Amino acid sequence: MANLPDFEGLAIFAKVVEIRSFAGAAAELKLSKATVSKAVSRVEARLGARLINRTSRQFALTDAGRQLAGRAAHILAEGEAAEDAALAHAAVPRGLVRLAAPMSFGVLHVAPLLPEFLAAHPEVSVDLHLSDAMVDLIGEGFDAAIRIAILSDSSLVARRLCEMQPYLVGSPAYLKKHGRPRHPVDLAEHRCIGYGYTMTPETWRFTKDGKSATVRPSGPLRANNGDAMLPALIAGIGVGVLPEFILRDALVAGRLERLMPDWSLPTAAVYWITPPGGPRPKRVEVLADFLVEKLAQYTRRQTTAPPMSMQTPAGKARRR
Repeated sequence: MANLPDFEGLAIFAKVVEIRSFAGAAAELKLSKATVSKAVSRVEARLGARLINRTSRQFALTDAGRQLAGRAAHILAEGEAAEDAALAHAAVPRGLVRLAAPMSFGVLHVAPLLPEFLAAHPEVSVDLHLSDAMVDLIGEGFDAAIRIAILSDSSLVARRLCEMQPYLVGSPAYLKKHGRPRHPVDLAEHRCIGYGYTMTPETWRFTKDGKSATVRPSGPLRANNGDAMLPALIAGIGVGVLPEFILRDALVAGRLERLMPDWSLPTAAVYWITPPGGPRPKRVEVLADFLVEKLAQYTRRQTTAPPMSMQTPAGKARRR
């Protein structure tokens, strides 16, 4: 019988190519650098061809390495998928969950929950990637992502975590200097602070009593993170739209005021997104269940919270 292919060596080679580093692959695979190097050398000896030209400063695949890389990556992916399918039925969840989340929401509402989750599931580890960029779950190897969106049709599998209400706001100083918009058309005369991580040009869509109005904001600042917009709004640089969870403290403190409360913006939601197909590994499912339970409590707090517009038209906080 012919010898079996060196599946382990091919999988290690694929990981080295993915990370473009022997040391990086060793760290991710929790192997020694020597073990990783020997595995690649073993595959090279078996094939009779050098796969990687490696020096202290450079990493480059040879022609043979480039030809093998795609097939080796497929072997690695199939092996991981087979293991995930088996782990999905395991009684005790274990393994790594790679999770992507928006920066501000992740810092405020996801990261604080993880210690409790990890204490309850000591065999599970989480690699939390925070960015407002729209990550490619499949291409970048994520198990799941948290997204704040008005979700369109997609091949991805979505599970609703909680609602997320956006508000148009401005500071008392800005309103004193530039006046208070009463209708969406008034915003054409105002300085608007925009959000820079939209897939299409940013628009603000307002509705009231069956009527709608669309505004294309323009002004002195665009930022790709909501927390980065907040100081400019508080300083009176312009008006802007942000989700309630970022604005809450500034609204309650009177540093910002909700504008045009009789006009509403589309309510978004926070979703747990996973790639299509299945079954889901147990470790991914228990984290999803945990976040659904915890973030549902956040939605209930939103529902029972005091009104977000806590200022008089003159900008002075009401005493309760």
